[in-house]
Amino acid sequence: MQTTVTARHCEIPEALRERAITVVERLGNQAPRPIESTVVFDTDGTQQTAEIRLHVARGETLVARAGGADHRTALDRAEEKLRRQVERASDRPRTTRSTQSNHR
Repeated sequence: MQTTVTARHCEIPEALRERAITVVERLGNQAPRPIESTVVFDTDGTQQTAEIRLHVARGETLVARAGGADHRTALDRAEEKLRRQVERASDRPRTTRSTQSNHR
């Protein structure tokens, strides 16, 4: 899975970048066939935000955005939100196409 970490209007330390990659890999292990992920850190006034996008199979993109006093807190909150989405996506029943031969 390819992971991209971006910082907008701010600088993030290398340790936080590595933590973001670790978080996304952990979520990717739980997701149904992850393809790519993006983590975006942003500063909006005094609010620090983190957004995680996880592109999984079947064209689905799971997105979680959270804010906090610092980027690490925002990342942890976004991780929790995305974890719930991943759990729902993996529990979702797969739709299968019925064969046309059964309807003749």
